[in-house]
Amino acid sequence: MRRRLARELALQSLYQMEMNEVSANEAIAHVVEEAQTEDEAQLTKEQDNIAAQDILELVEGTVSHKERIDELLMDYLKGYKMDRLSKVDREILRLATYEMVYRDDVPPKVVVNEAIELAKHFGSDESGKFVNGVLGKMIKEIDSIKTKSL
Repeated sequence: MRRRLARELALQSLYQMEMNEVSANEAIAHVVEEAQTEDEAQLTKEQDNIAAQDILELVEGTVSHKERIDELLMDYLKGYKMDRLSKVDREILRLATYEMVYRDDVPPKVVVNEAIELAKHFGSDESGKFVNGVLGKMIKEIDSIKTKSL
């Protein structure tokens, strides 16, 4: 499964969880089923299990570190408050921060680029620039952030 698709479905799952107050497993099952129905994912049955596991890891990681992620983001959201951000932008920033800080399998620059693409696709006209600005500041200090967060 492509990582981009896993991120996209993880973002949709996080959004579902926020909007509908459902569990990670329920949200993931819903977005994977929807992707299959629309044939967006083009997944075989064997890939479905792998995909769901990849998405679950991203979602659960983001949710389990949400408090610390939000604290980190507040340092880079000059003039903004978390609860004033659009739900889409907020979840994109959380997911990207989780990947940059708590995972080592993807370079931070790739995570930022993917987050910008998600913001352009799912967010408002300004979301891509906004996400780029916030994560661009964060990436400059990512090594220091990782040391403090782990």
